[in-house]
Amino acid sequence: MAAHNVRFDHGFLKSEFKRLGAVLRQKVLCTVKLSRKLYPEHRGHGLDAIMQRHGLSTDARHRAMGDVELVVAYLDLARRELGEARVLQAVASLLKGPSLPAGLDGAFLDEIPDSPGVYLFYGENDMPLYIGKSVTLRSRVMSHFSGDHASSRAMRIGQEVCRVEWRETAGELGALLLESRLIKQLMPIHNRVLRRSRNLFSLSVAGGLNQVPLVSIVTKDEISPDAFEHLYGLFRSRKAATDALSAIVRDNRLCPRVIGIESGKGPCFAHQLKRCDGVCAGKERPELHYLRLKQALASSRLRTWPYPGRIGVREHDRQSGQTQVHVFDSWCHIATVEDEGALEDVLEARVELTFDLDTYKLLQKHLKKNASIIPLYAQTAGYTTKNRCY
Repeated sequence: MAAHNVRFDHGFLKSEFKRLGAVLRQKVLCTVKLSRKLYPEHRGHGLDAIMQRHGLSTDARHRAMGDVELVVAYLDLARRELGEARVLQAVASLLKGPSLPAGLDGAFLDEIPDSPGVYLFYGENDMPLYIGKSVTLRSRVMSHFSGDHASSRAMRIGQEVCRVEWRETAGELGALLLESRLIKQLMPIHNRVLRRSRNLFSLSVAGGLNQVPLVSIVTKDEISPDAFEHLYGLFRSRKAATDALSAIVRDNRLCPRVIGIESGKGPCFAHQLKRCDGVCAGKERPELHYLRLKQALASSRLRTWPYPGRIGVREHDRQSGQTQVHVFDSWCHIATVEDEGALEDVLEARVELTFDLDTYKLLQKHLKKNASIIPLYAQTAGYTTKNRCY
């Protein structure tokens, strides 16, 4: 089967076969991917971009036969421009089957859906090797066994796999949240970045201008959403927090002694070098110094929770029909549910909120998109979720 964005059409066919109790197993060729291989110098590879770039036309755009004839004309043009051998070589590379390690049965590949989700690779003795996510699970898993590895690490992962699991989600946010949670829980040996969650530091600014030090470095246990009004920046190490604060002090001619990164009494050493405006020597008013500190830190201030209480973020995958609601409060992920009863249970439960940097970043980024937000603030006042979430 060949088509432009073949995943879209193939997904509908697989769903219909599944409804009939059958499994569709066939090789597919995406002509979008083929276009990228044949013309990597161009950015756009949709049919409209191809038509404009190569001077092709059709009277039946967005019609089945019209688009088919357009793709055929495009492939014929590529064959004339680049040579038949190069086109066939690109097709063969896209249709090339995966190179699986010894002992791994390839039958599982036909069962993996090309929908959003998380996949888990296990090695010998069921040791977690690697956890990844994708909006197209099957394609992503197969890429690990393509033999065309971008790094030695990717090659090692592909060679060490003895078992593969996957878990479907209703969208990208659900996949990202699940990936982050599973990596922290299972600690796979080839996931390095998301495993680093034990240490977290932030800069806490004193509530009054006469307090010394004006800034203190707080640890993960002291970083809670209800204190975000006074917290600036999130750092993986105390040194990173100290270095950032030192740079802010230096670049804004603030007093390192009053700020809290230099000990002693009287004028600071930076003032003697004319690098401090002199709040420590009575030459700058404390009010002005405090204001300049707040202004220097303003861009890194942690964002306070913009809702009166809990919210749900709804995701729906048309291909699988799966719907999920991710429940959040104060930047913390409380739960992911798939039906009304589970949502009601979550809303009635008392949950201790635990701040997680990765969740904070993921949710902030997702809320900038056109996310489907469900207000859950009034759950304690007889709020009903019926017909509002699913």
